[in-house]
Amino acid sequence: MTHIKDFLAGILNSGKNINLTNKRKKIFLTAFASILLLSALIGIVVGVKSRNSTTETITVSAAHAVVRSSCSATLYPDLCYSVISSHPGMHKNIKKQKDVIELAVNITTNAVEHNYFHIKKLTTRKGRSQRQIAALHDCLEMVSETLDELHDVMKDLEEYQTKRSLRQHADDLKTLMSSTLTNQETCLDGFSHDTADKNLRRSLKKSNDWVEKMCSNALAMICNMTSIDLANERKLNGRNLKEEVNNVWPEWFSAGDRRLLQSETAVTPDVVVAADGSGDYDTVAAAVEAAPKKSKTRYVIRIKSGVYRENVEVAKSKTNIMFMGDGRNDTIITGNLSVKGGTTTFKSATVAVVGDGFLARDITFENTAGAENHQAVALRVGSDFSAFYQCDILGHQDTLYIHRNRQFYINCLIAGTIDFIFGNAAAVFQDCDIHARLPGPGQKNMLTAHSRTDPNQNTGIVIQKCRIGATSDLQPVIGDFPTYLGRPWKEFARTVVMQSVVSDVIHEAGWHEWNGDFALNTLYYGEYENTGEGSETSGRVKWEGVKVITNASEAEVFAPENFIAGHSWLSSTSFPYSLGL
Repeated sequence: MTHIKDFLAGILNSGKNINLTNKRKKIFLTAFASILLLSALIGIVVGVKSRNSTTETITVSAAHAVVRSSCSATLYPDLCYSVISSHPGMHKNIKKQKDVIELAVNITTNAVEHNYFHIKKLTTRKGRSQRQIAALHDCLEMVSETLDELHDVMKDLEEYQTKRSLRQHADDLKTLMSSTLTNQETCLDGFSHDTADKNLRRSLKKSNDWVEKMCSNALAMICNMTSIDLANERKLNGRNLKEEVNNVWPEWFSAGDRRLLQSETAVTPDVVVAADGSGDYDTVAAAVEAAPKKSKTRYVIRIKSGVYRENVEVAKSKTNIMFMGDGRNDTIITGNLSVKGGTTTFKSATVAVVGDGFLARDITFENTAGAENHQAVALRVGSDFSAFYQCDILGHQDTLYIHRNRQFYINCLIAGTIDFIFGNAAAVFQDCDIHARLPGPGQKNMLTAHSRTDPNQNTGIVIQKCRIGATSDLQPVIGDFPTYLGRPWKEFARTVVMQSVVSDVIHEAGWHEWNGDFALNTLYYGEYENTGEGSETSGRVKWEGVKVITNASEAEVFAPENFIAGHSWLSSTSFPYSLGL
């Protein structure tokens, strides 16, 4: 300050036209010095702000570049970029692709929560039919499931590349995000039966479609990120990181030997259900209701011989439940709900399983509504890491609803007519009997109707080492009722039949269209090393999506080890299985 005053005093004293008293000079000098000092400070602040502004501009620019690059891997890149880049504070949180995915999931979660209250409001309006109310409640359940799955995705992203192997993280993240897409479709599917239903469907479709596209984008980015990381891990380790394939039983064991040994495996039940009153509970539903929530250990419900006429739901909170029957011909859970009877396909299930880690053995699941009542589900499964051993699943149209997540069926019988194995799970059927039965007049049989809607979903139906045939009522009139391996319910349907015995029940065309040319070029239908009269592929339809697989490495993608991450969980079921081809 002193030198500034001296400098100003020198100027003032030397000025010929300036005539000021000493006092006025001091006042002037002080004021002028203050102005100079303030100007200097302002200059410093402006400089700092300028540098900060430049830094902030660089940060925002870098964040936008990360978002744009991440979104380029999605099916809806413009939506992805516009939604994420316009989010407040985006530039503070975005440094890498995982950050983009986390923000996308958070934005989607908020939208799903908004949908919940919108649907809830619709349920209170008067004049709804029984099925409309049921369909709206299906939607509320799907919204709730989606919120849980998005929460789990966020948790897995926070733990990404820690606690579990990278391969397991990738499988789990893709499964969770695949399920969120399935849930949006399931909600809308409940409104597809008459004009009033369709109008209500339209009122939900816009918000549902937005959420589904955002989920699709998150899934695509997850697939891109994990593929790159897995490739880098393989490169770093200089080898293919593939878990060793082990079967529970030696290959030289016969199927009979395996069943004998398996039946002697001691399983101690926690509770017993007996229709005659000799157990802990009279009904299966009561035993499930009393079971612990979120159990981390296996909870075994033994269901004694008898016919149980009830509808049972194993809720999401009931994890690691096991149903153990006295034999597929002796323990039978049966119902007769159907779409024609007024319910939705989703709610028609005799037994519905949602809680993860569900197991069942030596039981029959049945829906007796018959072909005339249209969709009527015997068993619906949305449980991740669920498995069924020596079970019969019997119905007509829509017998087995493999709704979502990873599922395994070993030595089971599945019988039905139209689309009798359907849904969007990643499901493997091994050593099973899959039989078409006599349909209604003029109907055709379809073994499968897969409903994958997005090419990044890790879902599909795999029929491996099975026997495809006809029940005794259909056998004499096979020529009158054509039977096909499947048809595409949704655009990216995926079904593979491999190493199976296919009888003459299957029409030479093999596969059937859903509606005109819908999905014929986007579906994936594969056949590999099948035998039997119905396995000849020369007469198969010539759609772009139909493949005769000749390469073992392509077929291995659909083996349990790879397709349902069988290496990580099938051994815990105590059921026999084979991981490879």
